[in-house]
Amino acid sequence: MKAVILAAGVGKRLWEVTQHRPKCLIEIGGRSLLRRSLESLASVGIRRAEIVVGYKQEMIRAAVEQDACGVNVKFLVNEQFHRGSISSLWLARTALDDDTVVMDADVLFHPEILRRLVSSPSENALLMDETVKQTGEECMVVVAGDRVVALTKNMPEQYDYAGEGVGFLRVRHADTPRVVSSLRGYIDRGSWDMEYEDALRQYFQDVRVGYERIGGLPWTEIDFIEDVKKAELEVLPRL
Repeated sequence: MKAVILAAGVGKRLWEVTQHRPKCLIEIGGRSLLRRSLESLASVGIRRAEIVVGYKQEMIRAAVEQDACGVNVKFLVNEQFHRGSISSLWLARTALDDDTVVMDADVLFHPEILRRLVSSPSENALLMDETVKQTGEECMVVVAGDRVVALTKNMPEQYDYAGEGVGFLRVRHADTPRVVSSLRGYIDRGSWDMEYEDALRQYFQDVRVGYERIGGLPWTEIDFIEDVKKAELEVLPRL
């Protein structure tokens, strides 16, 4: 198993911080989000990662060169990093050459969260915080029956239940063509400014994607300044 880490974006909503460094290099408790992710990958036995970089990529490369935490890291360069995250996952399609965990780079999380995904009996799986109800900004894992039917901010009319997605997706190697095909439908239409999650709709129809509940475990995605404060005051003390 390997990891693909999406770390190319500018982080415009956090410009107060990201004008100086990429989001993944924000330090919480003296360690960057990227370093913590690499440490967590190593702790679950994942020793290979490809990081999609773009904005201020030289800073990310320097941080990894200083200490990759025992993970063999390669880089993919997204020259269109100002576009939606679909551009990064589309670029990374060449890296889906094994069972893969696709990870957003802007998440502070307890290592047990990643462990649950890696050890899930579902070879295609998402993480779902079932304690979170959507207030507008959250990207939700939407479940009907025993499978995920959407990963989106735009909730469908009918579903059984939902919870916030953590930003990690486990994909079985044999099913990566389904991921690529699902993305291609939007790429062919020139939909470069969308987020990759909504481009996976066909994949969720074609492949049974399971989910692991992680409600109660500490984590936060960092998009806004208040998220940094939450990470420092609420999440960090529980890691």
